[in-house]
Amino acid sequence: MRITVAQLNYHIGNFQKNVELMTDAIQKAKLENADLIIFSELSIPGYPPHDLLEHKDFIEKCEEATNAIALKCTGIAAIVGAPVVNQGNSGKKLFNSALLLKEGKVSEIINKSLLPTYDIFDEYRYFEPSTDFHLITLNGVRMAVTICEDLWNEQGFENEFSSSRMYQVSPMDRLAELNPDVIINISASPFSANRSEMKNRIFREKARKHSLPLFMSNQVGGNTELIFDGESLIIDPRGEIYDKLEAFRPDLRTYDLDDVKRGRALASNDGSTYISRIYDGLVLGIRDYFSKMRFMSATLGLSGGIDSAVTLAIAAEALGSDRLRVLLMPSVYSSEHSVTDAVQLAEKLSIKYDIVNIGESFDSVKKSLKPLFDDLPEDVTEENIQARLRSTLLMAVSNKFGNILLNTSNKSEAAVGYGTLYGDMSGSLSVLGDVYKRDVFKLALYINRNVTVIPENSITKPPSAELRPDQKDTDSLPDYEILDSILYQYIELQKPASSITGEGITPALTTNVIRMINNNEYKRFQAPPVLRISSKAFGYGRRMPLVATY
Repeated sequence: MRITVAQLNYHIGNFQKNVELMTDAIQKAKLENADLIIFSELSIPGYPPHDLLEHKDFIEKCEEATNAIALKCTGIAAIVGAPVVNQGNSGKKLFNSALLLKEGKVSEIINKSLLPTYDIFDEYRYFEPSTDFHLITLNGVRMAVTICEDLWNEQGFENEFSSSRMYQVSPMDRLAELNPDVIINISASPFSANRSEMKNRIFREKARKHSLPLFMSNQVGGNTELIFDGESLIIDPRGEIYDKLEAFRPDLRTYDLDDVKRGRALASNDGSTYISRIYDGLVLGIRDYFSKMRFMSATLGLSGGIDSAVTLAIAAEALGSDRLRVLLMPSVYSSEHSVTDAVQLAEKLSIKYDIVNIGESFDSVKKSLKPLFDDLPEDVTEENIQARLRSTLLMAVSNKFGNILLNTSNKSEAAVGYGTLYGDMSGSLSVLGDVYKRDVFKLALYINRNVTVIPENSITKPPSAELRPDQKDTDSLPDYEILDSILYQYIELQKPASSITGEGITPALTTNVIRMINNNEYKRFQAPPVLRISSKAFGYGRRMPLVATY
């Protein structure tokens, strides 16, 4: 048997586009004499469709698209992912299903058993879990078809709560009792830079445990916050990676099942690193956000600091310099370097820029407020006024020229509330909102790996909001290396305060940082969507009560 793995970039609800992508892949697979082509989880509607699944006409369009693809399946079979109506008398209205299409119709249906409800997943909201386990036979080959979580139910989290406790059954163990010849897995597994190796290990262990070849098709592309890296896997019965499809781009490859069983590995080290993968993921996230939303151009506030510099460089790679226009908005507190560094970067990237000094506007607002404030001393109020004036100018450019505003705040700042609501927290998409400050510096060095793009001064000067004289981030925050260590242990690892340790970390400091995190939940609730590159990003994958004390 020859099997084609299709790794495609789907657009949620764009049935015409998805059908075109899939039928084109089927034609290519036919040219390679494939017997079977496999697509990813919920490939028909695109993943994740969220509450669109509650609309009857959306489900009907899923069925129409499935039937259209089935008509192309003559002389070849396909496994696609789609929601299927539950015909039973109880339970949720839908199943999350894998459908075998052959000879122009739906031939077999496998329903997903394990429905994740952690982090960004909420599948039990829509789907009924299956309790039926059976194989699919095609051309004499017995296939154990699994849907994402059904195969890697024993994955471990970074914290003490292992997902192996979440489920009472292992679908693959049940299917293994039926003596399959191959494991097929269709996935929609979002990118997480700190869990890529774990994902590979899980699939390798499953193939080794059952001594079976494994074919996994994963989605690629960006869907709002979520970035899918692809990297579909083909693993031999000894648990060795036979091949891995491209990262962060569509790919399609065909394999002879007997070759995979023999284990002649094709995979090689792609040379990617933790930081290069974050960079590639953010580029894809921006590019797909704009293309799928049909946004044409972007803007941001270029301050001369490292966050806006890295954001601009990534956006230029994703969209092209001709689709960007930035504002430099110095104040009386801005250093000379801030303006010259920002100009140097914009010119290096050939990006149109405008300089609008906010000093006059700031003085005007203070004059208007003087009768209210009387002789009260200046404080954070005046700092925030400047940030909000900059946001007003950026949104004016956005409205006038149609440029979508990119937010440049990093995860460290967002975590502790070091940002101004309706000011520097404004934007339609947060590019660095899941990137800790220490990794922002690493991204800058990566961007400069071959040629200096980001000015050296933007990287080496002490971070500052420049909203008061001689201001430094460290006036309000611990050193970022220490802060980020606390944040990672508390947010990603979900450690209690008493277990957070490390160089320079004290119980008092930990308590203070956690208090800042919890007290600023209301700010993050109003922040733009954050491109997710970690296992625990701010947004709907981390749901905390606003009104709470803990």
